[in-house]
Amino acid sequence: MISVHPQYIKDTNGKKSFMILPANEFDASLENIEEIEDIRLYDQAKKEDNGERILFTDYLKNRKKNA
Repeated sequence: MISVHPQYIKDTNGKKSFMILPANEFDASLENIEEIEDIRLYDQAKKEDNGERILFTDYLKNRKKNA
């Protein structure tokens, strides 16, 4: 887990309205979000997998037919 050190910008009412993160912390956060999304997509694909498989050559043939 990464640690973040945000700085806040407040509006005229004193409410936090913006946050500033160091670039390396922002980049690390984005990488973590992307990894979590990849895991979610993998889990979804695995859940929907019915075990059916086709040869790559058959896939290419079908793709050319449908193009």
